[in-house]
Amino acid sequence: MDGAIVGDGNYHVILMIDMANENEIRQARSLNEHIVSFALSKGGTCTGEHGVGIGKAKYQREEHGPAYSTMKKIKDLFDPNHILNPGKIFI
Repeated sequence: MDGAIVGDGNYHVILMIDMANENEIRQARSLNEHIVSFALSKGGTCTGEHGVGIGKAKYQREEHGPAYSTMKKIKDLFDPNHILNPGKIFI
């Protein structure tokens, strides 16, 4: 994957796996981790044009560093009861 370039960053991977097969699930998660790590290492993002999906929430702290805490504080300020998109982005 080194040296690969993906257009404007809208890179969608669809993995066809058997959800009853633990080995395939493990392999798909590993591949996803590799793709996200590669994107972040190149200064990219793990999210797409639709925002942060549930599967990408766990990468937000790594991607945004110290800004993550600031963004969470702003979210808490405007949504103290966590009713807007609960469980999204900030996990």
